[in-house]
Amino acid sequence: MSKKKSYCCEMMKTNTSFNCDLHVDKYDCPDTLIDHNIESSYFSIIIHDGGTSGIEINFCPWCGSKL
Repeated sequence: MSKKKSYCCEMMKTNTSFNCDLHVDKYDCPDTLIDHNIESSYFSIIIHDGGTSGIEINFCPWCGSKL
């Protein structure tokens, strides 16, 4: 049974589920801002430096809700 995702605001939903038409890997796309690791349930802001790193966040950057 799949778990339904819920988001704190529309901006978080949009940016977490963004799919780029030009880049296969989300870490290569400069328009992809947020990564959501479903397994560990953490959110991070992607660092676009050619790797797959990010800065973990505990609050939504748009509405301030606890994640």
